Amino acid sequence: MFDAYNFTAIDRFLDYVKIDTQSDPHSPTQPSTMKQKDLSRLLVSELKALGIEDAELDSHGYVYATLPSNTDKQVPTICFCSHVDTSPDSSGKDVKPIIHENYQGQDLVLPDDATQVIRLSDHPKLDNQFGNDIITASGTTLLGADNKAGVAEIMDMVHFFVNNPKVKHGPIRILFTPDEEIGRGVDKVDMKKLNADFGYTVDGEKRGSLEDETFSADAAIVTINGVSAHPGFAKGKLVNAIKVAAAFLNALPQDLSPEATEGRAGFLHPHYISGQAEQISLRFILRDFDTSKLSEKANLLNDAATKALSQWPGSSIDIEIKEQYRNMKEILDEHPQVVEYAVEAIRRAGMEPSKSSIRGGTDGSRLSFMGLPCPNIFAGEHAFHSKHEWVSRQDMQKAVMTCVHIACLWEENA
Repeated sequence: MFDAYNFTAIDRFLDYVKIDTQSDPHSPTQPSTMKQKDLSRLLVSELKALGIEDAELDSHGYVYATLPSNTDKQVPTICFCSHVDTSPDSSGKDVKPIIHENYQGQDLVLPDDATQVIRLSDHPKLDNQFGNDIITASGTTLLGADNKAGVAEIMDMVHFFVNNPKVKHGPIRILFTPDEEIGRGVDKVDMKKLNADFGYTVDGEKRGSLEDETFSADAAIVTINGVSAHPGFAKGKLVNAIKVAAAFLNALPQDLSPEATEGRAGFLHPHYISGQAEQISLRFILRDFDTSKLSEKANLLNDAATKALSQWPGSSIDIEIKEQYRNMKEILDEHPQVVEYAVEAIRRAGMEPSKSSIRGGTDGSRLSFMGLPCPNIFAGEHAFHSKHEWVSRQDMQKAVMTCVHIACLWEENA
């Protein structure tokens, strides 16, 4: 099927990563940064050039498009989804992608900062990349493979079907989202407009991997109030919220931190602090594969608050818990064919499927609970959110093949 096909994913990817699309968790707008639309507008233009007449960018930064069915069968509508934004954890401005051809295990020294070296010993998943072409950034930015690799792969899938009309498929919906990296990726998705039955996010790591389970996630905002007083006249009056916060954090179990957990163990993670002696604001994320255990972690916050307040009379602590997303496996288990077709598609693309759980979430986590059962398939991205981010040409091509085979399997089994 692909013997004579010239893949376009890499060329597209090299263009996409040069567009700064970093999202901003402190922005109240949707999308959080208007520069994300720079890439989205380009995608709409490229889709229209491929003959996708209904491609559109809405005011919230979502790209919707339809690849019409080319079969007489009644096939469920399948959605492929990736996000255009990159992480706030590392700069995405002026990305300079570099192709390291025919990788043989050598250190990859990134030229714009020679202290940034991608070593096989630090990135063991490079072990199955010998002979492949590795793409990195230049050392001062992230690459943006998370998730522009997925975007480029979906675009290449559309290109394949447009140029191979004899390959049968049902209706395919394309969705490109903003703000996934800050947890708002599907906040404003119009599910009625999307009008799909099942979906796949293309936002995974290792070649051949498929993820049908994510963390369940809550957020917590902890507000600690002290009592302000002039430090020169503070005896018996001042209650320093900074010290109360220190006591609060110290009261939390250390073995439930991200740095102390792996596998299926959940965690409780403070990731942001702001304020002064009078008031401190702390933000936490609560994560577990078992949704019921999120309440246990919330109780740990309450216990820590009780202990801190006993040490600092006069202070007060308010804890607000907000739901973020839930384990998509709860939904996917009700629709086993969604995962089964992805597993078979990976095999048809010449790989051994590897099913795993994500210690995190994807747009598919929330989409699954919004009525679109949506596992996550690999895009080939590695070391994401860092200057060591990398992806290989060959893995991206395998992802394109997998997407094509998924669509074909839905048509075959209709």
